Amino acid sequence: MSIIRHDWTKQEILDIYNLPLMDLLYKAATIHREYHDPNVVQVSTLLSIKTGGCPEDCGYCPQAARYHTDIEGNDLMSVQQVKAQALRAKASGSSRVCMGAAWRNVKDGPEFDNVLEMVRTINKLEMEVCCTLGMITENQAQRLAEAGLYAYNHNLDTSEEYYKEVISTRGYEDRLQTIDNVRKTNVTVCSGGIIGMGEEVEDRAGMLVALAKLSPQPESVPINSLVAVEGTPMEEEKPVSMWDMIRMVATTRIVMPKTQVRLSAGRTEMSREGQAMCFFAGANSIFAGDKLLTTPNPDVNEDMEMFKLLGLNPQKPFVKKAQPETIEAADSKFESLGEKPKWSRPGHSIERNEIAKEKAKGIAADK
Repeated sequence: MSIIRHDWTKQEILDIYNLPLMDLLYKAATIHREYHDPNVVQVSTLLSIKTGGCPEDCGYCPQAARYHTDIEGNDLMSVQQVKAQALRAKASGSSRVCMGAAWRNVKDGPEFDNVLEMVRTINKLEMEVCCTLGMITENQAQRLAEAGLYAYNHNLDTSEEYYKEVISTRGYEDRLQTIDNVRKTNVTVCSGGIIGMGEEVEDRAGMLVALAKLSPQPESVPINSLVAVEGTPMEEEKPVSMWDMIRMVATTRIVMPKTQVRLSAGRTEMSREGQAMCFFAGANSIFAGDKLLTTPNPDVNEDMEMFKLLGLNPQKPFVKKAQPETIEAADSKFESLGEKPKWSRPGHSIERNEIAKEKAKGIAADK
């Protein structure tokens, strides 16, 4: 089998990315078959359990409170609402539910206690549970693990160099620290990024260097194509080409052979033929449902039609790792510490983010 390397250089990854396409696809598909069943793709459902009002300034995100994007915010969903959505997702073929909350970081208290109960509830439905809640401490990660969390998502987004052109309200090191906190538990790591934010190919390679350097490498790496939402600083960015997505998926597969590569946001703009090439190149997970948090996504019935056409089968839960045990709150070894960690605020400003913020202020003043 291919050796798992943690010492990839940016130039090595660029050389792979820029291979003649047929050579790149052959190499990626060969490695994919060494570690994965090429005819099995995991179907996951992404559920926004708390939408909008985020204090961060991520340039791609319509949930940032400082931008005007017509996103309808909502408070934290109830455990029963989440259970109903999870059952619906399971019935449609999903084996994983990913819950996202528009928070900068987790804060100990009743809302986090409710999220822990959501994790317990979904794990008992024999579905994998993933959360993306912002930055978390080691104790918070341990509490999630006890509840039965299978995976925690915290994307690096892009290279460390280009990150400064995307977000100014949190540091790259905080993202790495959150991943490190998760690694101190039995929870798997899901971390990837977005292409099409105005970055160079070198930045895509830089992100893969950072992810591959992690030991162990992330069990899941989502590759997102930017969905440019009106009102965000990136509203004018042009969609990346299908060829860019195929090359990024294939390169990720080669650099991280054991990882599940997740074909994520932007699939509404991808043809079935393009998605088929991504699956051939090593993508073995998709998100189903009509929305990914707040952006459009193909209908699950369309995806099932595509699976049938391509001869793909949905992956069953807990194939890659055994189902975690759920420990009830009353038996938990880890309690709320009321932590107030000082996550960094780099302090620089990003021109296009500031322009979008001022534009939002003008719209609000006119109402």
